[in-house]
Parts: sequence; C-alpha cells; structure tokens
Amino acid sequence: MRPAHPIPAGRRVARTRWSGILLGIVSAALVAACGSSVKLDETPVVDANAKRVGGIPQGSNVGTPQGTGTQESKVAMVSLDKAPLPLANLGRTVYFDFDSFVVKEDFRTLIESHARVLASNKGRHMRVEGHTDERGGREYNLALGQKRAEAVAKSLALLGAGDAQIEAVSFGKEQPASEAHDEVAWAKNRRAELKDR
Repeated sequence: MRPAHPIPAGRRVARTRWSGILLGIVSAALVAACGSSVKLDETPVVDANAKRVGGIPQGSNVGTPQGTGTQESKVAMVSLDKAPLPLANLGRTVYFDFDSFVVKEDFRTLIESHARVLASNKGRHMRVEGHTDERGGREYNLALGQKRAEAVAKSLALLGAGDAQIEAVSFGKEQPASEAHDEVAWAKNRRAELKDR
C-alpha cells in the first residue's frame, strides 16, 4: 500500500540523518544515566576515632573476605616530609632506547629522588640536558634531545618539582659521552643528564 502523500527523496535522506542523530543522543543519555555515583573529587575520611572510613561504616563487610567482619588497611603511610637525599648520592643520567624519548621504568627511583629534593628546596634549580647518538641529522637529533630533556623535566614536575626550577635543553649529538662508533657507545650517548644550575 502506497502512502497518500509520497515523501520526496531529498526529505527521506534528511529524515534518516535526523533519526540517526536522535538515536545517538538517546544512546548517550542512557549510557550517562547508567554511570557510577562514586564521587572521585571527594577525599576519604580516615580517622582512628571516626565511625566511618572513606564513607564505609566501621565493621561492615564491604571490601572484606566473606565472614571476616572486619576491615584492615593494607596501605602503608607515605611521608613526604623525609629529609631530602643529598644530590651527590643520586645518579644523574637517564638513558633512552634508540629513537625514543620514553622515560623507562628503570629510572623512576632516580627521578623521584631528584623531584623530592627539588620539591623540598624551592630555591634549587636543575637543568636537564638531552643528548642523542651520532646517527641521524643535526636538526633531527636536536629535536630528539629536546624531547628527551622535556620528558624527564615533565616527570620531575609531575612528582613535585616546580616548573620554574627545571630547564630542559638539547645538545643533540654534539656532546657524546663516548666517541666510539658502536652500539655500546651509542647506548651511552642516548641520555638526559640532570645538572644543578
């Protein structure tokens, strides 16, 4: 059976587009309505004398194995007020993989230690110098060295050092740690050095 008033082809396309848009809006609204009610911006209350810890009544079974009836904290307290380590005892070089500016997990402790020293001594400043091996053009290596220096500087800032305390510079391939022309030397040259300024 044909409709009494046929819809022109152009209007059918427009109606189909609007139907798709409306379907997308309704789907997004339904997904948003099913979201979690946990508020991530609230800080949990942790007090030995309080009746609730982090919004959970003391003695409840929430988050504990079946039948234990008690809550035990497995989280160790962290003190940020520790005396800073002297910089002379810390390493000062972060090494990188070939053609990479990703800070490896191996250097996390070194960066955390320097960040803690900078965070506790706001008058102290550091320069992060980025270096590359000899392979590649001058401009490319200057850019890669800068990215390496900035990656370390950003890690320091994320761990508590002030942005104004850190300067990132690149020397590219101009100041090699080793003059040899093999993989061992190149690995030594792909680095960022942390220096006081």
